[in-house]
Amino acid sequence: MIVLGIDPGTATMGYGLIEKKKGDISCLEYGVIKTPKDLSDHERLLIIDQRLEEIFEEFNPVVMAIEKVYFKKNVKTAMTVTQAKGVAMLKAAKREIPLHEFTPSQIKSAITGHGKADKVQVQMMIKAELNLKEKPRPDDAADALGAALCGLQKEKLIS
Repeated sequence: MIVLGIDPGTATMGYGLIEKKKGDISCLEYGVIKTPKDLSDHERLLIIDQRLEEIFEEFNPVVMAIEKVYFKKNVKTAMTVTQAKGVAMLKAAKREIPLHEFTPSQIKSAITGHGKADKVQVQMMIKAELNLKEKPRPDDAADALGAALCGLQKEKLIS
């Protein structure tokens, strides 16, 4: 079973793919989708859509987990991030796969046992859980892997 985790963003969208096979959990790939800031919003969303399509075609995830968007101050940024999140959510809907949303504190709590853990703690736990050689970077990709691990938990595939 392959789970795709997404940390939504328009400038940078993190993604992480994990697989559970015969009781073992492994990381298949993680990274970021970057879009040039000089492009219009709709051009940036098209790049995200195209790259996500490539990821779905290559890995065929059967579950998607995505981080909920939360902004205190910058409403304009929240709007564009939400648009990018919508593109990712539509990919899951078109493939009729389960989609789970998690707040950053839910992800931190599931990974470290503490909802206020810092990024380094989360990255170190993800590194250990997935037997990675180094902690996942950049932060957006690490957050996406955290979301994917939460997706596995939500599907009751890991305890």
